[in-house]
Amino acid sequence: MTDPTPAFNGSDPGVAPAARWREWIAEHPFTELDADHPARTPAVKMLVVAAHPDDEVLGAGGLMAQTVRDGGRVTVLCLSDGGASHPGSPTHTPDELAERRRRELVLALDELGVEHVQHRTFPDGGLAGHAEDLVVEIEAAISTFGGHDVVVGVWRGDRHPDHAAVGWAAATASAASGSVYLEYPVWMWHWARPGDVSVPWERSRVLSLPPDVVAAKRRAVEQFTSQIADLSDHPADRAVLPPAVLDRLVTDTELFFT
Repeated sequence: MTDPTPAFNGSDPGVAPAARWREWIAEHPFTELDADHPARTPAVKMLVVAAHPDDEVLGAGGLMAQTVRDGGRVTVLCLSDGGASHPGSPTHTPDELAERRRRELVLALDELGVEHVQHRTFPDGGLAGHAEDLVVEIEAAISTFGGHDVVVGVWRGDRHPDHAAVGWAAATASAASGSVYLEYPVWMWHWARPGDVSVPWERSRVLSLPPDVVAAKRRAVEQFTSQIADLSDHPADRAVLPPAVLDRLVTDTELFFT
């Protein structure tokens, strides 16, 4: 995940803490993403699209793990190189970060049982300038391995320019292919509050995760060491995903928009 604004602080006490999100979701009768949805059919072929290495695990790691466990096939397409997560870092160049993050993604997906990952190297932070190219890449990925029935992309309304670009491209490509489309939020959990009127809750579906799947997702997230731990003591090397942020993302549910 790449911070959309240098001033963003995911541990700001002004935003809703993880416990409040969990309480609110439990209090509301959201429709379950259950066996009646195409994404939950046992033999589904699912493409999960991400802007940055880790978005897909943070937003849909549980869905991926359950899909594989139930006999489905998951392919991950990560569109940026991830090299802009720590601008101004005195210890890592963007190229070094990009290489490290690609390795971390492979390790994380291995924890979820996902064998197929496709990396692209569009510039982290500049995906909005490549919107049409993103559509072409996603269409090509949809057609691999005999085609994909379901496409899961980062939510267009996530208030991150890269997420907006990838979400739009994934929705466009899936519509052209006839694939069912789902969107997962990532940054929404950090800028929104429960019941926020700018979030399309009426389109939401909640996936309940059993303990073993939550544990697998947590192990996957732990592979992103460049994001969850400080690279050094320098302010530019601070963790992008401190504990307060992870607490909102690694829970016993995942939420998707249809």
